[in-house]
Amino acid sequence: MISTLLPAAARWLSVAVRCLTALGCLGLAAHADTPGHAGIASQADIPSATAPWAIRAVIVATFEIGNDTGDVPGEYQFWVEREHLDEIIEFPGGFHPLRTNKDHTVLAMLSGTTLVNATASMMALGLDPRFDLSHAYVLINGIAGVDPHVASIGSAAWAQYVVGDVVRMIDPREAPKSWPYGLFPTDAVVPNPPTTDAPSWHRSNLFTLNARLVAWAYQETKDLKLMDDPKVAAFRATFTGFPNAQRAPFVLIGDSFASDYYWHGAIMNQFAEDWVRLWTHGKGQFAMTEMEDSGFLGAVERLAPMHRIDPDRVLVLRTGSNFSMPRPGHEPVESLTAPYIGGRVALESAYLCGSTVLHELVADWATTRDHIPGS
Repeated sequence: MISTLLPAAARWLSVAVRCLTALGCLGLAAHADTPGHAGIASQADIPSATAPWAIRAVIVATFEIGNDTGDVPGEYQFWVEREHLDEIIEFPGGFHPLRTNKDHTVLAMLSGTTLVNATASMMALGLDPRFDLSHAYVLINGIAGVDPHVASIGSAAWAQYVVGDVVRMIDPREAPKSWPYGLFPTDAVVPNPPTTDAPSWHRSNLFTLNARLVAWAYQETKDLKLMDDPKVAAFRATFTGFPNAQRAPFVLIGDSFASDYYWHGAIMNQFAEDWVRLWTHGKGQFAMTEMEDSGFLGAVERLAPMHRIDPDRVLVLRTGSNFSMPRPGHEPVESLTAPYIGGRVALESAYLCGSTVLHELVADWATTRDHIPGS
């Protein structure tokens, strides 16, 4: 009896899925009275279940301060305004409505901050049947804390590696006196071992991006003149003994450390430097600290076998809005709780570098659709 019911049940399930997908597509029409939302996707523009929009580029930002347009900007606003992403697309599985341009070739997502929001939002986007992301370039674009040993506020780092924060911890007040900090890998018994041999299931601490695409993006942006500010320049000058921190904003290849801890200070900065070096086997260099990137790439890793997103087309660009440790002679608490002096310059750098690369990719679509730059 059960065996005879299964085919019928499968047919009904297939019909239900198609109906729900069609209904879900109706969610592309946005609420007209949503603050900061300038446009509405029309019914005529809604893709059917068999004809998803072929997206060329996805912009991923993590936060916005107020509205999408017209007020104090977060990571999303410059992209919405300057790329004319005027159509709003409801995103039931996400954190915030999506945005797209009139050609429906560029899609922007505001993920929400922290690893859990980053992971969930990327999975929701990747599995959304309304969009074909199989050839899309994904630009993860946001501000971060910058290591003063490596770069300055306003500088822009293209990541070759993203490293997560799955770690053992002992409160440093209870740790052996000889330990530099109380954090160490799950397969180790002391901090900063020479190597790590994490179990095969422990795969959320290292994500390697397409080195050739990263190198290409760096070459496209390394000579850009990034925004500076007299107040930021004066603040940089107080980082005596940190020559890279005192430089005007510049573009570099530097790696991203993702953690749900909003940490700060010289001891934690040393941990981040050691941690990135450990997990990349000495090939990477910690440059930017943030709270999302390993979540994004963990989702991409799972979407790739489903042919939803191509991990070789993902870029991570982070720009320094603040330093990850205090200037000489100042306390971490003072530094951590101070306003972001470099927020505006970091947002401008993120948009300038990110849009330069995005425009190249989209403008040369006849080539870049099937041939990844640098390959």
